[in-house]
Amino acid sequence: MRKIGSTLLWAAFFVLVPMVALAQTGAHGGDGNSWGYALGAGLAVGLAALGCGIGQGLTAGNTTAGIARNPGAAGAMFTNFILGMVLIESISIYGLVIAFLLQGKI
Repeated sequence: MRKIGSTLLWAAFFVLVPMVALAQTGAHGGDGNSWGYALGAGLAVGLAALGCGIGQGLTAGNTTAGIARNPGAAGAMFTNFILGMVLIESISIYGLVIAFLLQGKI
């Protein structure tokens, strides 16, 4: 039951933060919502890096375990390992591109 409550709380947080970030400015004028773009850019890079770190760690660990169990298949496993690392790293590049696009709006 705690997990459901925690999940709903985080879901509400991630739904409400963009609403606050994109709210119109008050009578004082100016661009008061640029902090939302900066927060989005930071989250884009941070979450992409977190996901890539987890994915690369799992890939490297499983490849090492596979090579330790069957050293004769190291060549084929290494090729798949490198291809997997490249595809995982492309996720962080997408996060970086999104962050640059959001930084351009500040």
